[in-house]
Amino acid sequence: MTRRRGRTASHWGTYLVTAEDDEVVDVRGAEADPDPSPLGANYLGALRHRARIRRPAVRLGWLEDGPGPTRTRGSDPYVEVTHETALDLVAGELDRVRRQYGDEAVFGGSYGWGSAGRFHHAQSQIHRFLNATGGYTRSVNTYSHAAGDVVLPHIVGDREWFLRSVPRWSQIAEHTRLVVAFGGLPRRSVQVNPGGVGAHLNARQQDACARAGVRFVVVSPSRDDSAPSLRAEWLPVRPNTDVAMMLGMAHTLLREGSYDRYFVEKCCVGFEHFARYLRGETDGVEKTARWAAGICGTDEAAITTLARRLASERSLVSVTWSLQRQHHGEMTYWAGIALAAMAGSLGKPGGGFGSGYSSMHNAHLYDRFSPAASLPQLRPPVSAFIPVARISDMLLHPGRHFDYNGTTQPYPDIKAVYWAGGNPFHHHQDLNRLLTAWQRPETIVVHEPFWNAMAKHADIVFPVATSLEREDFAIGTADPWLTAMDQVAEAPEGVVTDYEIFAELSRRLGAWEEFTEGRDASEWVRHLYDRTVDSCAARGIALPDYDTFRKAGQVEVPMPWEHPVAFSELRDDPDAHPLTTPSGKIELFSETVAAFGYDDCPGFPRWMEPAEWLGSPLARKYPLHLISTQPDTKLHSQFDHGAHSLSGKVRGREVARLHPRDAAERGLADGDLVRIHNRRGACLAAVEVTEGLRQGVVQLPTGAWYDPVSPGGAGSLDKHGNPNVLTPDLATSKLAQGPSAHTCLVEVERFTGAVPPLTAHEPPELRKSPGSGPAPRPGKR
Repeated sequence: MTRRRGRTASHWGTYLVTAEDDEVVDVRGAEADPDPSPLGANYLGALRHRARIRRPAVRLGWLEDGPGPTRTRGSDPYVEVTHETALDLVAGELDRVRRQYGDEAVFGGSYGWGSAGRFHHAQSQIHRFLNATGGYTRSVNTYSHAAGDVVLPHIVGDREWFLRSVPRWSQIAEHTRLVVAFGGLPRRSVQVNPGGVGAHLNARQQDACARAGVRFVVVSPSRDDSAPSLRAEWLPVRPNTDVAMMLGMAHTLLREGSYDRYFVEKCCVGFEHFARYLRGETDGVEKTARWAAGICGTDEAAITTLARRLASERSLVSVTWSLQRQHHGEMTYWAGIALAAMAGSLGKPGGGFGSGYSSMHNAHLYDRFSPAASLPQLRPPVSAFIPVARISDMLLHPGRHFDYNGTTQPYPDIKAVYWAGGNPFHHHQDLNRLLTAWQRPETIVVHEPFWNAMAKHADIVFPVATSLEREDFAIGTADPWLTAMDQVAEAPEGVVTDYEIFAELSRRLGAWEEFTEGRDASEWVRHLYDRTVDSCAARGIALPDYDTFRKAGQVEVPMPWEHPVAFSELRDDPDAHPLTTPSGKIELFSETVAAFGYDDCPGFPRWMEPAEWLGSPLARKYPLHLISTQPDTKLHSQFDHGAHSLSGKVRGREVARLHPRDAAERGLADGDLVRIHNRRGACLAAVEVTEGLRQGVVQLPTGAWYDPVSPGGAGSLDKHGNPNVLTPDLATSKLAQGPSAHTCLVEVERFTGAVPPLTAHEPPELRKSPGSGPAPRPGKR
């Protein structure tokens, strides 16, 4: 028996890991972490799980019929081949597609969460490779906060400056009396951080604020969107109606004359336009607290009282990232900033507006920078792009024009998809529509450690090593801990890293020198660390040499936060400290956005009825609003087969939470198996009945590996509880083209048929390639 112990970093924490015979048997939080995330337990038993991909595999239909559109992705068996064969096939196919259709016919998919390491970062690896070998069509923005990414610069100017300057938790504890958290402060998301977490402190700083006397009000359909330790008041609003509540509160301040006249007149532009809208002068509807209560399904007096409290003491308006993942999600940020501007605390220590306070661990503890070097992705030879959530539109409608942030451009005609470090069968909405779109490309290549749905819908699959099977180093965004990542297990025989695959493909495509710069992986890791030393030295921070660092395992990097609180200088002297907006001020009305002429995103914050919500006629057929939250037991869909993830399932499936009255009306009790459905699809889940949810709402977390009854067929029942068979593939608006996952109506009913067996964590049918004779070659259509 071989036994190895080492340190690793992940997006959910830093751990001391023990492996026996290349399987993880023990996971413990690292010394610096006072509150390690239980997500680390997902490593246990995962590396040699039956879902592990051990050899390159090619879809049988692709081998027999050749590249081209198909109806059998997701249902075909696979033929296992040698690495040399797979490399030859992929290199030949990339060369063919580029010669025949051009570089932009290749789409490079990745989402950045594949690994916490600075070098073995799948997104950087694939982008560098594709740029080195000719270029590709890329995606922009994120599923997490696309609407905010695009709209914030129009409102406040420099988005990065804004996010680095909003009140941090320590300021809130010292100065703030009231936090109104639209979307809540869910603890599940503070477990994770892009690039790594050295010490989990976010939840502890929230608790410190409560002990200091800060009062919290959570505006959310779920009471559990805040920890009991915060002792928060709960306003259970209808989903997708937060903007209406914000407008009703703003109207109260306007009507009573208790708003901050100086700030909105001297530090903002467009207030009078917004005020006319609140008074109903532009559309004949006054946005009173009573009007808002009718939309939100809450008490008029509660809205009025909360508005008065907001303006009477140092207060902070917080908006989660989840609230901009809905139809017209841009309006949530815009209305929240307008309300904060009127309330009087914007630009004061601990007060005003902030986003994502519980949407990620790094918000808002330290300065938002990472001093560590990363693998350069090289200059993109191709300018074509799509908004990240528009992949189905791109594949279904090549050549059709789309609007995005004031521009109009065509979708490229994609013939080859190359994906490493992400899983659209987790992230994307309306998976049945994605399945239809997914059959359009001629070839799809995927790198994956495990046989998840992404791998099972590819043409050529490369197995890759996990972060526990290679060396690297890590540091998270706005996290001070630089961590050495040890190799604690050997990858299965023949399984290599993304870098080794791309290096060999680059050799075949004549770009080996440009891609590798003559370095192997260990030399690249040391090179990036040396660049990190230089970067820190330029900031006056001294780091140990590489060998000393690896021996120590972790080094804390000083991260002083010296920025004035956002808008404080603007408040003090608007002329001397202008923002980077066209006016130099906060734009409550943006002439730029208004000039775009978008019917779904005007140039100021307003209530716009979502495509689906509990106040719409569709609610008569689908009377429950689905909120698909981040999971408690894993990051996205990673290690869904891990021990901690499996412990959260019931009867092997994800758990859907229902209010007792909704459950009783349907004759449901804890543990019952239900079918959740709407016009887009259906999935199975187990029931949990809870008083902590507003009536009319069902909560089903994301992350279950997509597992259809009939693989490859759009419209098939998902057996495992993946909510994205239900969510709409609908843009937030023409401005940001972000996802609208939380705009979703469903019905829930008891499942009465024969319970289909789960196969999400099982490999597909695998066939061996012939042991002699020529390597398999793709046929011709």
